[in-house]
Amino acid sequence: MSDRGLAERVALITGVSRRKGIGFGIARRLALLGADLFLQSYSAYDAQQPWGAEPGGMAPLLAELRSLGKRVEHQELDLADPDAPRQLMNAAVRVFGRVDIVVVNHAHGASGSLEELTAEEIDRHLRVNVRAGLLLVQAFAAQHKGRGGRIILLTSGQHLAPMPSELAYAASKGALHQLTLSLSAHLAGRGITVNTVNPGATDTGYASPQFYEAVRALEPQGRWGDPDDAARLIAWLVTDEAQWVTGQVINSTGGGP
Repeated sequence: MSDRGLAERVALITGVSRRKGIGFGIARRLALLGADLFLQSYSAYDAQQPWGAEPGGMAPLLAELRSLGKRVEHQELDLADPDAPRQLMNAAVRVFGRVDIVVVNHAHGASGSLEELTAEEIDRHLRVNVRAGLLLVQAFAAQHKGRGGRIILLTSGQHLAPMPSELAYAASKGALHQLTLSLSAHLAGRGITVNTVNPGATDTGYASPQFYEAVRALEPQGRWGDPDDAARLIAWLVTDEAQWVTGQVINSTGGGP
């Protein structure tokens, strides 16, 4: 594939807020292939998590991506707001004139077994992971013209192994999984492909040392995934070379669940 396989393409990527995150890996790969980028982050979410927000905020990440020679714009936005997906797409279109690629990478995730579930936590997962994702796809399709449109959703491993301690998260990611085929069928005639990627256990800094070693011991390749593992696959899926691939849920997991 040409090292500028996405020249003159515009990609909107959600959930880009930490250098160790999958979103940043995707953004870097797409920029290397020649795409201009519009990125969404919500640093307040990271700040509430054990891993914390990116030291220095978004400025160093944006500077690094811009050093690759492409235009990179950014908006901080809470996708739990029902109007946020439309606002985000409109902002990207105002800046670039159009969006060719959308990668729905953001996620709300929290532990919760059956006994721990609350209505509020279930609703939060569905608002952020399902509603925002669907509305962003809707807004993308509404502004898309011509061929070569690409939609990438990210799921988890709920279809490969049980996740009893993350029920609300599994339900929301399972919804995106199940939407893939229906969305792809609806949009195929408009020149838009829809694929979903399960990146498997990916080292983004969230795992405790004990959990990290427990998972690593189960991995067939003896390691966790790196954000760039998923990013390489996604970068290919959004190029013209993948125009015949749509409606697929692809497990990029190194052979593990």
